[in-house]
Parts: sequence; structure tokens; C-alpha cells
Amino acid sequence: LTLPLLSVTLLVSFGSSMLYGYNLAVVNSPAVDIKAFYNATWSRRYGHGLSPSLLTLLYSLTVSIFALGGLVGSLHVGVLVERYGRKGALSRSALLILLATGLMGFSRELGSPEMLIIGRAITGLHSGSAPCAPPGICLSVVPLYLGEIAPKNLRGFLGLMPSIFICLGVFFAQLLALPELLGKDRFWPLFLSVVAIPASLQLLLLHCFPESPRYLLIERNDVYGATKALHWFLGTPDVQDVIKEMKEEQRSLSSVEMVSVWQLLRDCSVRWQTLSVVVLNAGVQLSGIDAIWFYTNTIFENAGIPMSQIPYTTLGTGTVEVVAGLIGCLTIEKLGRRPLVITGFCTIGVCSAGITVSLLLQDLLMPGVPAKPVASTLPLSPCPTAGVPFLMTAELFTQSHRPAAYIVGGFLNWLCNFTVGFLFPFLEMSAGAFCYLVFCGICLLVALYVYLIIPETKNKTFMEIRHIFA
Repeated sequence: LTLPLLSVTLLVSFGSSMLYGYNLAVVNSPAVDIKAFYNATWSRRYGHGLSPSLLTLLYSLTVSIFALGGLVGSLHVGVLVERYGRKGALSRSALLILLATGLMGFSRELGSPEMLIIGRAITGLHSGSAPCAPPGICLSVVPLYLGEIAPKNLRGFLGLMPSIFICLGVFFAQLLALPELLGKDRFWPLFLSVVAIPASLQLLLLHCFPESPRYLLIERNDVYGATKALHWFLGTPDVQDVIKEMKEEQRSLSSVEMVSVWQLLRDCSVRWQTLSVVVLNAGVQLSGIDAIWFYTNTIFENAGIPMSQIPYTTLGTGTVEVVAGLIGCLTIEKLGRRPLVITGFCTIGVCSAGITVSLLLQDLLMPGVPAKPVASTLPLSPCPTAGVPFLMTAELFTQSHRPAAYIVGGFLNWLCNFTVGFLFPFLEMSAGAFCYLVFCGICLLVALYVYLIIPETKNKTFMEIRHIFA
């Protein structure tokens, strides 16, 4: 692992992936303040406040429109990476976050809930507009870029680095939400806007790093540029074996054009790879992780945790998440992809069932002591699972199919993210404790699919993986 390779990994993970995690969790803490802002603005405009159901609907839209923006952005992934390259797509999409933070930061001063909602949509567009997850910048382009610059023995380690920064983004959102920092009513616009700092840093520094060597050679036929980039990334003059492997892939693709999404879905030769991308990307979002990220404070409040203690309890879940992410990142090259995914989904499923049981038996098991928070932190523990599907999306396809595969995975990821974010409050109100059994069933089915269908991809070239599926 060379210093240049580590540097570019940290930069793109910090400037893109961390923003995704931060924006997932940032609306959780100031929910009460944002609802009060909506209600006050509505009263000034129309002379009466919002009804509870309409206020819940409006806030659910604020939470979930992030995913809707990501869904729209993910449809442009292929165009961006083909036209501007991996690095160019990252740079251009970073400008979106600066626009979004401006809208959200001044929404209260200008008395405009619309600016806040549009800003949230643009942050989703930023997360979804550049090819972890689904993807977006952090869920598509970042693992795509890192997967193409990394040696095959480090592809898993570097590919999971974005998931670590997603966890760190969630953690920092929870940390800054403490009352001692930005957790006060008057600070919530600033709280939503601090992501401008890492986005600006990435925009300033990304031009110092080379483009993906694989992109340069295979898609631009720039052998000199690819060789120079490999020298820089790997820190060695001997890169002929890597160049040879990329040229073999280029020759195998010389008569094959970059496929569209429709062509990918109709291609029988990659049918199982495509189905695997569908199952993995949809499974991550429907596992229940997003519901807990979006509504942690509400879950803890309903469980009876005192309001003064909720920010610190929430921060505890973020700490567990970061530790679990580090463990996954450090063990993936030893354990492989399949064991990590299977174990992760099984654990999330068991924990989701545990939440239901603890809620139903809460008073009987521990009278007077809220049991739900104990169980609701557990689904976050196997969160490295969330990064592996995006890594595997890059590994399951060759260059001609990879961008289209990311569009498919990204579309499903954001669609499921939006569905969970928008419907979870209503699902919880209607099904109560049993709503978590839905997540449990999905997790166990995904784990079974991975066990039966998906092979191990550790330390294999893209062509070797294709041959295994064939």
C-alpha cells in the first residue's frame, strides 16, 4: 500500500463517501426544530399551523427526498464517467454540494422550507450523480475509481474504505448534534451545511491525482497515461504485468461496445451477475439500516429514553458502527467477500427480530427499563455489509458492462432508500413492533441467495470472475 494510493483513497472517501453518511443521519437530530420551523412558517403564511399528519408527511418528504435526488442522479452515472472520467465526475458533482449547503443554510433566514427540501434533494443528486452505494458518488464512482486503481490483493481493503467513511459521516453527524456543539435550535441550518468543507477540500485537491489507469487504457487507449498513472499509484517502475492484464481485457472488449442498461438486462451471459447486483443493492437498503439512520432519535424516544440522554445514546450507535466498519475493512482480504456479506445480513436479520421480541416483552423482561434501544443499536454492528455490494458490483463485471451495472444497482438502491425513508414512520405506526420482522425476512433471504449463488471474488481478476459465472 503506497502513500499515493492511500492518499487518493482517503481524499475521495472523505470528500464524497463521508458526505453520504453525514446526510443520511443529519436530519435525525434536528427533527423537532425542523418541524417547528415548518409549522411556524405555515402559520405566518396561512394563519394556522400544520395538522400532525401533514407535518409528519412533510418531514418524511424532507428525509426521503434525499434518496429521490440520488435516484435521479444515479441515472446520469454512465454519462458522467464516460464523458469526464472517474476523477472528472467526482469534481463536477462536488459543486452540487456547495449549492445544496447554500440553500439549506439560508432556508431559515429566508423563511423558506422549500429551500431546505430542494437542498436535501440536491445533496441526494450529488450522492447519486457520479459513478461504496447504489449508486452515487460515494456508492458508485468512489468504489469504481478505487477498484480500478487498486492492485487485486488490495481491492477489497480499498473498496471498503468508503464504507468506513460513510460510518464516520454518520458518527460526525451524531457528534455535532450534541447540545454542547451544534445540537441547539439556532444552529440547525449550520449543522446541515458543514458538509461544504469536505466537498471544497476534494474539489481543490482532486486535480493533483491521476485518472484511473484502467479507464485511460481501456476506454481512452492512452497507454502512456495509464503507465504513468500506475507508476504514481503503485510506486514502482515495473507495471508491465498490470498493463498486460489491462490490454488483455481491452482486446477481449475490442469488438464489444459499452452496453446500455437495456442491453445489460437482456444479456444472457451476465444474467446471474445482474441479478446478484439487484439482490445485493436492494437488500442493503431494505435491511432496515436506513430506517435506523433516519429515525434513531424517534426510535429511542418511543422506547422511553429521556430526551436529554438521546443524543449520547445515538452517538453510541455511531461508535459501534465505526468500529464494525474498521473490523470489516481490516478483515475482508482475509475472510473474503461472501462470508462478510452472509454474516452481516444474518446478524442484521437476527437483530431485527430481536428488536421485535424486546418490544413485545419489554415490560416483562425488564420492568421500567427501556429494552428497545439495546436491540436497536445492534443492526448497526454489521454495517460493513453495506460497503461490500458496491465493491462487488465493480468486481462482477468487465469494463463494458460496469457503468450500466452501477446504474441498475444505483437505481434500485436509491429507490429502496426512498421507500424506507418515506414509509417507515407510517409502517411503524400501523405495524408497531412487527415492522422490524419485514427487515428480518429480507436480510435472511439475501444471505441465502449469496450463499447459494455468488462465488468468492477475493484475489481474482475481472476476467477470472467472469469465467467463474460462465
